[in-house]
Amino acid sequence: MIEYQSKLSAESKLEENFKIWFSPHGIEFKSVEAEKAYHDRINRLRNAIQLKLPDRVPIYANSGFFAANYAGITPQNAMYDYDKLSAAWKKHALDFGADVYGSSAIAGPGRAYEILDYRLYRWPGHGTAVNTPYQCVEDEYMKAEEYGALIQDPSDFFNRIYLPRIFGALKPFQRLYHMVNTVEMAFTGSYLVPYGLPEVQSAFKAMLAAGQEAVKWRNAVSVCDREVIESGFPLLSGSTTLAPFDVLADTLRGTRGIMIDMYRRQDQLLEALEKLTPLMINMGVAGMNRARRPLVFIPLHKGADGFMSDQQYKTFYWPTLKKVISGLINEGLIPFIFAEGAYETRLEVIQDIPIASTVWQFDYTDMARAKEVLGKIACIAGNVPISLLGTGTPDEVKDYCKKLIDTAGKDGGFIMCSGAVIDEAKAENVRAMIEFTKEYGVYH
Repeated sequence: MIEYQSKLSAESKLEENFKIWFSPHGIEFKSVEAEKAYHDRINRLRNAIQLKLPDRVPIYANSGFFAANYAGITPQNAMYDYDKLSAAWKKHALDFGADVYGSSAIAGPGRAYEILDYRLYRWPGHGTAVNTPYQCVEDEYMKAEEYGALIQDPSDFFNRIYLPRIFGALKPFQRLYHMVNTVEMAFTGSYLVPYGLPEVQSAFKAMLAAGQEAVKWRNAVSVCDREVIESGFPLLSGSTTLAPFDVLADTLRGTRGIMIDMYRRQDQLLEALEKLTPLMINMGVAGMNRARRPLVFIPLHKGADGFMSDQQYKTFYWPTLKKVISGLINEGLIPFIFAEGAYETRLEVIQDIPIASTVWQFDYTDMARAKEVLGKIACIAGNVPISLLGTGTPDEVKDYCKKLIDTAGKDGGFIMCSGAVIDEAKAENVRAMIEFTKEYGVYH
C-alpha cells in the first residue's frame, strides 16, 4: 500500500493510482493477448474519463444480477453458493467482452445476513422471491430526536443505537456503555460488565459467525474478480461511498422522516450532513486502499428531479456531496457518480466540479442535453434503458446506441452502459449494445 505524503498533489496521487490500476499487483495474465487487452481497456477508459479521444467508446457492463440469470442460476443461488456466483460472473465477462465490469461482490453473503437477522433489507429467498433482487425496508431507524446523538458521536450512534435496530441478533449492543468510560481505571471495571452478560456475548458470537461466513464469500469474490482481470477485463470501482444526504434519507430517517426534517429540523439536518461528510470521504479512500482501483462509485438516490425543489437541492443535497467529490479528487481518486432517476434540473448545478475528474452515469436524463451542459467538464455514461434491454429487440437497442454515440459520444468523454442495473435484460440485447458500440463507436 502506498502511503501518500501530504506534499503530493492530487494529480500526482491520481497518476500513482492509475499506475497501480494499469499494472495490478499479484496479477498473472492468462496470455500476452489478455495483458494487452487489459491495458488497452484501461487506456480507453482513462482517455474517456479525462476528456481525451480514445480509440473508441468504452463499454461498462453494469450488470446487477444479470450475470446470474444469464448463467441459469437464481439471485438466491448467487448469494448462497459462492462457487456458482464465481462461475456466473466469469461466464458473463468472457462471453460478452465489455471493456470494464462491476465486481461479483454485488451478490452479498446471504448466510451472514441470516445469522445477524438483518432487517434493513429483504433478499432473494429471504423476504423476496428467489429470482428477484434485494429490497430495502424503509423505516425510521434513527428517530427525529436522535440528531443530537448522531452529531455528537457518529461512531457511538451507529454501534449502540443503529446496529441493534437493523440486526436483530445485535439488539444486546444497546446495553454497552460508551467507550469514553475506559479513560480511567476507576471507570473501566463498570464499562466491562456488559461484555460478561450472556445476551451480549451471544451477540458477539453472532458477529463472529457472520464474519466467518463473510470471509468465505470474500475469498470467492476475490478469486473470481482476479480471474476476470487475468483474462484481460478491468473491474470498475475500487470503492463505494454515498452522498451525506442519502446516508440520512435512505436508511436512517427514511423518505418520510427526511422530508419532514427539511422543514422542521433544518439546522440539525445541515449540521448532521456536515458531520457525515468527512466520514463519507474516508469511506471512499479506505475502499480504494484495499482494492487499488481509483474509481469510487457513488449512487445518488434522493437527489433526483421531483424529490425536492431546486432550492432544497442547493441547500441540503449538493453542498456536502460536492465536498465529498472534492475530497475524493484531492486524494487522487475519480468519483463515478450514478445519478439515478432524472437529473434534468440538476445539470447546471453539478457543473461546479473540477474538469475531467469525474464520471456521471445518467439514468433517465436527456443525454444530448447532459453532453451540452457537462461535455467539457465531465465524462458522462449511460443510458440505454433497462426497459429497452428487457423488452426490446436487438435492432431497437442498436438504434438507441447509435443516437447515444452520435450525441453523447461526440468527441469522446462518453462511456456506453445501461441506465441502471440490468437484472432481467435479454442476453441478445446486451450483446447487441456491446457489439454495436465496438463497431460503430470507433473514433477516426
